[in-house]
Amino acid sequence: MVTLETPRLILRRWREEDIAPMAAVNADPEVMRWIRDGSVRDEQQTRGGIQAWESEWESEGFGLFAVEIRSTGELAGFTGLSVPHFLPEVLPAVEVGWRLGRSHWGQGLATEAAAAAVRFGFEERGLERIVSIAQVGNAASERVMTKLGMQPVRETVSPTCGRQVRVFELSSDEYLTTSR
Repeated sequence: MVTLETPRLILRRWREEDIAPMAAVNADPEVMRWIRDGSVRDEQQTRGGIQAWESEWESEGFGLFAVEIRSTGELAGFTGLSVPHFLPEVLPAVEVGWRLGRSHWGQGLATEAAAAAVRFGFEERGLERIVSIAQVGNAASERVMTKLGMQPVRETVSPTCGRQVRVFELSSDEYLTTSR
């Protein structure tokens, strides 16, 4: 089982006790504002999502990590890698994504967590490129993407919700140039 550590975070696989705190994150309308159509998710939907994320680990060799605060053991949300099936026009691709509870915003934790996931993707899984997708207007996520060294490469409409999205990208060559 893959576990990544950063100065403030532990990125690890999911546990049963993560369902309730992740469901609380998913139930916050402000957190979910930029996710698909903005709908919140309940505990059952969260459980199904975590099961799907764990399945992706088995099929792809990567997936979404539970993000735990090292100092407290609290679940902050998730980050990691997934195949963005919801946007077929960018496939084949692997996306880095994140979702943190509102109490963890504005501290650089999303960038810290996502940077560890990007490093894992390029250095441990040998990926050629990683994308990240944000709805147009989600300035906070775009700032994280920029901090990761990603550049915008296209705008399109997400077929899952009809909203405009912006696709950012980072190649392994660009990553190696900027990370050394």
